[in-house]
Amino acid sequence: MIVAILLAACPASLPDLSSQFWEWRARTQPYTADDIPRLERPKGFLPSWSAASVTQMRKDAAQFRECLARLRDGSADARLLGSAIARVRWELDLNRRWQRDPNFYSEQALTPVVELIVRPQVDAAEVAAHLRNVPALLDQGRANLSEPVAVFAQLAVASLEGIRDKLRTLPVKDEKAAEALEGYRAWLQTKLPSMKGRASVGRAAYETFLHDVALMPYTPEQLLSMARQEWERCVAAEALELRRNQDAPQLPLFANIDAQMQAYARDENQIRKFLEARGVLTVPESIGHYTVRPITPAVDALGDFGEQDDFLSPEGIRWLYPPSEKLGYFGRANARDPRPNITHEGVPGHFFQLALSRNHPDAVRRHYYDSGANEGLGFYAEEMMMQAGLYDQSPRTREIVWAMARLRAARVQVDVKLALGEMTLDAAANYLVQRAPMDPRTAHAEAASFSVNPGQAMTYQIGKLQIEQLLAEARFSQGAAFDLRRFHDALWLNGNVPIALLREELVRPAAPR
Repeated sequence: MIVAILLAACPASLPDLSSQFWEWRARTQPYTADDIPRLERPKGFLPSWSAASVTQMRKDAAQFRECLARLRDGSADARLLGSAIARVRWELDLNRRWQRDPNFYSEQALTPVVELIVRPQVDAAEVAAHLRNVPALLDQGRANLSEPVAVFAQLAVASLEGIRDKLRTLPVKDEKAAEALEGYRAWLQTKLPSMKGRASVGRAAYETFLHDVALMPYTPEQLLSMARQEWERCVAAEALELRRNQDAPQLPLFANIDAQMQAYARDENQIRKFLEARGVLTVPESIGHYTVRPITPAVDALGDFGEQDDFLSPEGIRWLYPPSEKLGYFGRANARDPRPNITHEGVPGHFFQLALSRNHPDAVRRHYYDSGANEGLGFYAEEMMMQAGLYDQSPRTREIVWAMARLRAARVQVDVKLALGEMTLDAAANYLVQRAPMDPRTAHAEAASFSVNPGQAMTYQIGKLQIEQLLAEARFSQGAAFDLRRFHDALWLNGNVPIALLREELVRPAAPR
């Protein structure tokens, strides 16, 4: 049940309003296959997208906007909370996946299950409750999909192929859930010929996302120009790296998953020590380790409905496939050298940053707001660690870093042009194959994800560029007082905060020691 917020009871302070908003958000935020926005949900919580639930969400969001306006607070924290409230409008009234994307209801049904089974201890009772909720959610989908997009429906149909067998890998069995999902898939197939919804959100909605939600001060054309220059830079750097390394041996695949897991554990520890020894970033001993485990049948079967990792537990977990040339692009790279993955996903990347931010002394900044900061920071860490010398003795790993950088730049073109309706999903997938080092299967999966989540794919590259601009301004404004470790420590602690809001705090001249 969704609890309304009474305007007469508006909190008197921004921290109290933020706390009330995030308690509400844990009961209303739609599930997404992206791992960064995950929330700890209340015990026993089940999502609802009935007409009454959506109406109540809109009313509550309007009340939160009114409460924030009443505070008359122009601080960075107030703008931050305002962006989170704006995201609710983006979800309900602009992107409108709940009305346009049939796969939205597959995610609301199955992504909660994925988020439970990637945890170190699986709560079988919670899994069972979510499975019992599946038929109701899919009925809500049938009622809500007023403008279904055919290409999105085709993705949903493909994702639900063989779903009964996939559900049988779970620790809890529910034949009614399987029957409901199969029935939903069949219903979509019958409705496909009549689906006329538009796949793109359009310029106005996309610009609203950029300015009100992501707090990025750019036009779509500026994003394209920024990314084009970065793609060219990475292609040139990669070409020079390849020439430099022409006599170096190629990186072999690990012999088996045990060898790969041992490398992850060894390299994660070495990266922590490297950061401290080089004075790049402080690594508190209280932050747990980023670990890997062999993938389970259930995570393998349902993993397409969510990222196969857990950043919310004290120890980060990534579920790992055995090394093989048949893996997708990222899997093959990790099976040769896990350090770029550790750097982006583990330490000093997402798991580490999110753990730091969850303990921020400012409670308003403990939550996810937009991927521009989080993914920008994770991507920034990849090249940062290379420039700091982590791969000085591993030239072929530097090639991996440049290739991944080329991919992140190419994603911007896909994100912007899908959102503006200037590129189809198939064209986006082909673009990634041609302009980034990506196999067709991974490229199509990425394009599909970006088509229904406009504004996410560009965050890696654009967030990184914002961070580099911030660092340059801080260094030259502070002169000899600039300290890279201190800058990075503040940046990582505030890793949930859109970069535009950090300029005043991180760029101003440092106080005399």
